[in-house]
Amino acid sequence: MAQQSPSPTASSEQKEKKGQLGPWLCWAVVFADIGTSIYYVPGILYKTVNALSGFFVFLTMVVFILLTFKYVEVTYRFPQGGGVVTVAARALNRWFGALGGMFILVDYFLTAAISCLSGILYLSVVIPALGPQHVAIGFPITVWITLLLLLLLGVLNWIGVSESAKVSMVAAIIAFVSDLAILFTVFTHLTFMQFLALFPQMFSTHNMSPVTILVGFAGSFLAFSGLESISQLSPVMKLPRSKVGRSALFLVVLTIGLTSPLLTMLSTLLLPHAASNDVLSSQIISLLAGKWGGPFLQTEVAISASALLVFASNTAIIGSYHVFMALSNMEFFPQWLLKRNTLRGTPHFSIAMATLVPIAVLLVVHGNINVLGDMYAFGLLGAFSLTCISMDIVRLRARKIRARLSKKIDDPQKLEHAVALEENAQENEQQLSNPIESLKDIQPEDNPEQKRQPVPSQQPEIEGPWTRSTPNFVLGILTTLLVLLAWGTNLVAKPLATAFGGSVAVLGMIIAYVNYKRARKKGRVAVLTTGVESDFPAQVLAVLATDDPTNEEIIDTALAPDAPNPVVFLYLGNQKEEEQIEAFRLMEAHIDDIQAKEILGRVNARAVERDIDCRFVYREQNAQAIEEVWQSTHPKDTILSHKQAALLDGHQTSLVPAGSIANDEQVVHLQSIKN
Repeated sequence: MAQQSPSPTASSEQKEKKGQLGPWLCWAVVFADIGTSIYYVPGILYKTVNALSGFFVFLTMVVFILLTFKYVEVTYRFPQGGGVVTVAARALNRWFGALGGMFILVDYFLTAAISCLSGILYLSVVIPALGPQHVAIGFPITVWITLLLLLLLGVLNWIGVSESAKVSMVAAIIAFVSDLAILFTVFTHLTFMQFLALFPQMFSTHNMSPVTILVGFAGSFLAFSGLESISQLSPVMKLPRSKVGRSALFLVVLTIGLTSPLLTMLSTLLLPHAASNDVLSSQIISLLAGKWGGPFLQTEVAISASALLVFASNTAIIGSYHVFMALSNMEFFPQWLLKRNTLRGTPHFSIAMATLVPIAVLLVVHGNINVLGDMYAFGLLGAFSLTCISMDIVRLRARKIRARLSKKIDDPQKLEHAVALEENAQENEQQLSNPIESLKDIQPEDNPEQKRQPVPSQQPEIEGPWTRSTPNFVLGILTTLLVLLAWGTNLVAKPLATAFGGSVAVLGMIIAYVNYKRARKKGRVAVLTTGVESDFPAQVLAVLATDDPTNEEIIDTALAPDAPNPVVFLYLGNQKEEEQIEAFRLMEAHIDDIQAKEILGRVNARAVERDIDCRFVYREQNAQAIEEVWQSTHPKDTILSHKQAALLDGHQTSLVPAGSIANDEQVVHLQSIKN
């Protein structure tokens, strides 16, 4: 008797416990990114709005809090991750997803450049010989060291050295404790009345004209760059994501709110000479620490800031090369970007692009950190804007469906299921003919043998009362308008950012169009592999496998003109599932299996031609994968080869062969439920 495998539910629970991030680790990853902005933002902002820098960071903090509401929702609506790429592709179409990828690339390129350069500038507080006043071969020595450091980070990524959430936790704690230490030393030397006197001082040196308000508001978003990283953590969050995401971003708001506005205000008002100096403004937080904390605190902040900024630069390189790979997997970028070297197994071409572009940017601007700061706004606010618009569309779609179906369905649980079914169909430009009828497929709760057993980590979570509420919807629209106002202001006020970011985005979209059309001519349409969606109304599950001679017949059977649809295609390949779960990786385009991409691309092209709604799931080859996906999608018919059916022999399964299919045929249909 064959040994029974563990049940799908038990296996899924084991996977959930492995490598998942709770609220504190999610906070650490986000704060280690967003918390480093304070080291260079005060000096950059001061060049634009002088003493009003702190005021505008306080003002923009309100919009930042509103943005967190939307990003929490992104984490649990789109558990496969991908951030703006996934959200825009689902809410609008794949081309807006590609545009979101271009925006985030611009953001990552400039983050890598500005963070690494700032790290060296802070280190020059301790080692003055590294300062920008020393010039070699036409460039400050600071620039040469930054370029070498970026090359070193590229080499480390080629070797395969990556970041972990635990390392981020250490970095985040160091940054937060250092920030608190600075605030403590300042407030022990300022009386309460002296602190209050700083507020009128902010408004005494600059005219508060409408233009100043708009420019200051738009420019201060730089202080909150890094929020988008929370959406990349969805695949590795503990469940429920809605609770973990809310807790993590509450911690982010609390820690950023306690530090960033106050440090910006205090550094620019207490050290106006340093804030106005091109060199000292890039070290201003360390200088603020030394004002009353002495050489020890100044040195500690300089060293920790340097290390954290280099850490943030490496995070940006990791993020950007994963975006390159994701866009290549979606047939938008050339396939050579996916090639991995035989020595280390890392995508050397993507890593090279992610490293060389920031280097080129630094050389063009001669390492001027203020110019880099001005260039930053396009990609950051572009990604924020596209995410906000897409989430508003998703929310509006759900509200319309819920309002219509609530007149016909009294049961709240069935109502939410029906809304999810129709919303999912509309996202893929397919309208269910009768979503009420589809409720008949919902298995009774008191029948455990027929109850769906989805894999928890792959399921979008049901909306809560606040998510569905009108106040939340109105606040979401307001957030979108404010972010669009900031982006529009920067498009006009910062022409260099518009020129650089717009050029990168346009060039990227041209490359995407050419590559996509080339793939279509070859009979391929890029596949967005997804997590298993229990609310996807699958009629057929078609199982394909590496080097399986019956693949073509299974595809023909599943996509036959008279065959039922929608269809879920499960591809059983050789790529390890553990390799698919990685923070900062776009999970919707994670297939590195060349044969799988070729086959699924051809399947998708045929499905698009015949207007058949499909999903594509990639799993490591084993019988349990078939069982898990079947339990999640619960199709009426499962089509697979005799070889794959044999894998189920002796495996604990709910599937048995349908009696209407002869055993001597090439493919087997499994559609009965074992009693």
